[in-house]
Order: sequence, then structure tokens, then C-alpha cells
Amino acid sequence: MWQTLLYQPLVNTLVFLNQLSGNFGVAVIAVTIIIRLLLVPLTHPSLKAANKIKEIAPEMEKLKAKYAGDKQKLARAQMELYKKHGVNPAAGCLPQIIQIVILIALYQAFNQVLTTSGETISKLNEILYPFLKLPADAVINTRFWYLDLTKPDTFKLPGITFALPGLFLILAALAQVVSSKMMQPAVSASQQLAKKTAEKQDDIATAMQSQMLYLFPLMTILIGFRFPSALVLYWFVFSFSTALQQYFVSGWGGLEPWLKKIKLKH
Repeated sequence: MWQTLLYQPLVNTLVFLNQLSGNFGVAVIAVTIIIRLLLVPLTHPSLKAANKIKEIAPEMEKLKAKYAGDKQKLARAQMELYKKHGVNPAAGCLPQIIQIVILIALYQAFNQVLTTSGETISKLNEILYPFLKLPADAVINTRFWYLDLTKPDTFKLPGITFALPGLFLILAALAQVVSSKMMQPAVSASQQLAKKTAEKQDDIATAMQSQMLYLFPLMTILIGFRFPSALVLYWFVFSFSTALQQYFVSGWGGLEPWLKKIKLKH
């Protein structure tokens, strides 16, 4: 079922788009946009729910202060608050799970296509639909700008033995930071409230928010050092489109203070 419903369609779509464009990098960008469009019905409600949770953050902080010594009453009060505002705190779980599944399938699809050579083209043809079968001497163009899509997006400077992250790897991480920051417009307010709470519970929550903001981009860079840059290109386009979608849902959000500091917003 995994191969029939996800893996095989992804491989065939990549090969079809590669045949149309003549470049596998363009095919990766196109399939990423298609995936993003297909996920909009799932991701848009979850982004709206996340935005709603941020709007009711001040009320949530009042409940934390009111029921600081009773976790059960706090949990009930929080659920009542969610119900009152029509918020489902678990709304973002399903899109995240689906994205992880698609990422795994894409990694396998990239490996299948990118490792295909003249000797192994028959293996690729085994999972291609009849109208997409490739000739035995088919060559897939895996160059996209400076990238060799079969290799990690890294480079070495003269005299330096260790590798540095390439442009798209850095851009993918930055796009994730921007998207995550836009989803956290109430961070500064929560930090101010944290200073007033005696038990410092908000300090822990705020610190975790800040850590998560940079943890996933850092993981992207670390993992990107090992994965083919085709996957990094996918991460970049996907993260950039996520930030764009987030902007239309909640505006600049938590990114606004940063933009003001660098004089890009008044």
C-alpha cells in the first residue's frame, strides 16, 4: 500500500516533471509546490487554530495564575477556554504526521531516481507507469545551478578540512526560523509575564519555545550534511511556502519585532 499510494506516484511524478523540464531540480521544485497545494486543506485550518491559540494567550496566562496550585482545575479550565473559542489544540498534529510520511517517501523516491544510471535504469522502469518508461540510455540531469542534487549541499574553503553548509541548506534553515517566528507573536508578552510568576513555570515554557525556534533549523542543517541536496531543495521550497501561507493567516506575527530592529518595518 505504501508503494502504490505514495512512493510509486511520487517517483512517477518526479520522472514526468523531469521529462517536461529537462532538469531534476525544476522537477523537485514543481513537486514540492504540488504537495503544498494538496496539503493546504489540512495545513490552513491548523495554522488558523495556532493563530487562535495565540490570540487567547492572555486569557490562558490568567488561568495559569488563577489555578497555579491545582493542575486538574487548570486543565479543565483550559479545555473550557478552547471550547469557548472553538479551538482544537491537536489540530496541527495530523498535518505534521503527513508531512513526515511524505518526507520519508520523497527521500526514498529521490534515492531511487538519483542513483539510477545506465546499468540500473531497468530497476526504475519497474515502478514507472507504462507511458513513462525510460530508454536504456536515459540520462537524468541532476545539476541545478551550483548543486549536484545527488550529493549534500556543502562546500569546503581552501585550507579548511571540514565542510560548510551550502546556500540552499542555509536558506532552508532560515525559512524554518522565519516561519516558526511568525507563529509566535506572543513570545515577548509571555516573557514579561514569566518575570512576574513566582514558580517560574512560564520561564520554562518560554525557554522551550525559544529552543524549538532554533532546534528544527539546526537539525535541518545537521541532517542536510548527509542527505542529497535534492531533499534540501525540497525543504527550502516547502519551508518558504509555509512561511508565505503563515503570513496570509497571521501576518508577520513574532517576526515583527525583528523587522523593526533592522528598520524594515515601522
